Amino acid sequence: MKELSTPSESIPRAQSQGANQTRKPTKTKCTRFDTLVDRYYPAVYSFASRLTDDPREAVLLTHDAFNTIRKRPRRRGNEVVLATILLNAVIVAGLKAA
Repeated sequence: MKELSTPSESIPRAQSQGANQTRKPTKTKCTRFDTLVDRYYPAVYSFASRLTDDPREAVLLTHDAFNTIRKRPRRRGNEVVLATILLNAVIVAGLKAA
């Protein structure tokens, strides 16, 4: 007797999805650092851009500030403390660059 094939084997892959269907993006695990960046990046970048007239330098200062935070030990702290650390990191990075 002939074995029955599974539905996925009998339909070619290109035809198995409808013309208007797209793949759903895979969800990745959002880390605490990612949430921190999402929350504070606009404010830190705004502060850095006020310190310098060059937008590229502001991006670099912001990037350095978040790298400083990433290297620190993880503690559940007050958000004011985190914001203060970020802004201080921007100031220090700006002074080193000058």
